[in-house]
Amino acid sequence: MFIRKIGIDLGTCNSVVFVPSKGIILNEPSVVAVSVLDNTILAVGKEAKEMTGRTPDTIRVYRPLKDGVIADYRVTEAMIRYFIEKAGKWFKFFKPELLIGVPAGITSTEKRAIIEAGTSAGAKAVYVAKEPILAAIGAGIPINSCTGHMIIDMGGGTAEMAVISLGGIVTSRSVRVAGDKIDQAISNYIRKKHNLAIGEQTAEEIKTKIGSAIIEKNPQEIEIRGRDLITGLPQNIKVTSNEVSEAILERLEEIIQTIKIVLRETPPELSADIMDKGMILSGGGALLGNFDKLITQSTGVPCFLADDPLLCVAKGTGIVLENLEDYKKSIMQKK
Repeated sequence: MFIRKIGIDLGTCNSVVFVPSKGIILNEPSVVAVSVLDNTILAVGKEAKEMTGRTPDTIRVYRPLKDGVIADYRVTEAMIRYFIEKAGKWFKFFKPELLIGVPAGITSTEKRAIIEAGTSAGAKAVYVAKEPILAAIGAGIPINSCTGHMIIDMGGGTAEMAVISLGGIVTSRSVRVAGDKIDQAISNYIRKKHNLAIGEQTAEEIKTKIGSAIIEKNPQEIEIRGRDLITGLPQNIKVTSNEVSEAILERLEEIIQTIKIVLRETPPELSADIMDKGMILSGGGALLGNFDKLITQSTGVPCFLADDPLLCVAKGTGIVLENLEDYKKSIMQKK
């Protein structure tokens, strides 16, 4: 029997593809390289990301999603088609049903663009589900219980906070400050403090290797290369994790402020449940060192890191696809 369903966590930074009975089959950057001369797609995913900041004038590297939504329709469609082809050869003959995770704060126009991109890429039907709910399912939270649970899903383009009870979102907020803006803050800080221009890949490497949300007694150190803004020549410098904390503090405070707003808007009964169980942190941005500790310190509510935070949404799509009839009415919208 052919599997005709595919779950896609279409992220700003990374996209993860789930196929029932096979599990996660693809986890690649949401990056596409396009030839300027004949407008053809040259590479998708890891191969395209390696080209970032290294291309001649004839090649452009796109990140077709910005802040969790489509910024370039044609390139997004090509990327989804690539994911469908990677999921299995038989999808050339049998059109699959797609389940795509979308930000909770998405507009109806943005939602329609994702559905149309999926249909044009070769899907029979496209369902969209809100990412906080999928992340909660993937993190093992029993979303249909009458107790309140709070999930913080921090990706590359958006950070979303939602209080979930009885299978639905009671209160939620979305802030378009996440991994990308944190990389940008690191890059700007190094430019100001060290007079060194660095690329986005270097900023991301600093964040993933030594990034910390709070000041540490024994800071880590990394050596990076960039272009000196005064001499214009290449230069090596050392950066510490405490400098990274200083660079990204303002951005993290914006996210924490939004978490506090959600907590304030939560009904008292559910607030008591959240205080008792704590908040769950998921998404690629959750991998930033000590971020859960900073949230706990700032809000006074315990915060825990989900298992495999990067894959929570994709795992959620898998669970929903395997129990499609149970979830169809409660969390999915189809066009």
